[in-house]
Amino acid sequence: MKRRAWLPATLALFVLAGCVSARMSSQPASHLVDGRLAPCGEKPNCVCSQDDRPEHFIEPLTFTNAPSEAWARLVSVVLNQPRTTLVQETPEYLRVEFRSRLFRFVDDVEFLLQPTNRTIEVRSASRVGHSDLGVNRARVERIRTAFASAQSAEPRPTTAR
Repeated sequence: MKRRAWLPATLALFVLAGCVSARMSSQPASHLVDGRLAPCGEKPNCVCSQDDRPEHFIEPLTFTNAPSEAWARLVSVVLNQPRTTLVQETPEYLRVEFRSRLFRFVDDVEFLLQPTNRTIEVRSASRVGHSDLGVNRARVERIRTAFASAQSAEPRPTTAR
């Protein structure tokens, strides 16, 4: 029985180290580089619509209404996600932090409005760790779905006859 006693203690140490590292990690600077979102690093814990590598690439969000309306809708959708903290917002850039439920790991998520293309570029990356087990990609897809649903729920302008 004593041979197995080390397993729970080892797991507890890993959990504690993860929690401490997530809380102690400092907030990174903005990932905007020359007006674009920075590409992901080498670790498989990031997705970015402006990264050309297939393992990191994710489609940007698209919209058909006015850019300012789409941006307001995006901000509302993102800030209504659970465990989200607003870090920075401008008329064309949004940066938020998401915290995982159990270990409170921090992920940095950024959005960049491209009004002429009718797209919103996105970058979602884990602050610590190697792999995110697909969490960042799944998060962006949930936001995409909510963003599209909110657009379809918006009232359409009526034309006078």
